Amino acid sequence: MIQLDVHTHSISSGHGTACTIADMAKAAKKQGLSLLGISDHGPATLCAGTPSYFKNLQMAPKMRCGIRMLYGVELNILDYSGRVDLEHGILSGMDYAVISMHTKNIVPGNMLENTNAYIGAMEKPKVRIVGHCDDVKFPVDYKALAEAAAAHHVMMEINNTSIMPGGYRGNTIENNIRMLYQCMRYEVPVLLSSDSHGPKNVGNVKGSEILLNACREVFDFPDWLVMSYDAERFLEYIRADKSGRS
Repeated sequence: MIQLDVHTHSISSGHGTACTIADMAKAAKKQGLSLLGISDHGPATLCAGTPSYFKNLQMAPKMRCGIRMLYGVELNILDYSGRVDLEHGILSGMDYAVISMHTKNIVPGNMLENTNAYIGAMEKPKVRIVGHCDDVKFPVDYKALAEAAAAHHVMMEINNTSIMPGGYRGNTIENNIRMLYQCMRYEVPVLLSSDSHGPKNVGNVKGSEILLNACREVFDFPDWLVMSYDAERFLEYIRADKSGRS
């Protein structure tokens, strides 16, 4: 059973999501989680949080409804060099950051361009998670991505929203399998995420777990690489510096 869900969104992500952080915490409590991370979209997303919103989150309560809270951001990658939409000073005060590519913020490039964009963004402060890099519109070199993730102390995400039938990222199953295989080769930790926009799917990673179980059978993916089952281990990981030192 997972202990944490740290790729989630509140009303401050826009998209018509009409729930508060407290609503998300109540849902996490109901699902039996011990740790919840709010990762609202960065300012380049239409109607998302402003830089001042993310700066103010640094003073938000660390406990809500009996749930330990983290406050992060889902950064938008803006170009193929890995430029993102929050400046270093604000990013450095966040608990963690997810890096993602969205078509409204960057035109999909070729495999080399997309891969370089992710790798460049990995260097930014507090970046600890590569978000939904399974999107078929953004082909990437998973070997190069996993090698860079290992070097930059960044984990890879299995995004449950991507795997659900009819998802707008296309048929992502094969991409996730390729990603997991390279994560195993380079010992890159993986995270199971709901990417829930609102309380309904907080903690829901059923599709991700089915996929992970299949990979355990095919190429013996090791359980110790899955960060979602141990909140304390996850916290230790994100608090370490880019070299992995605590």
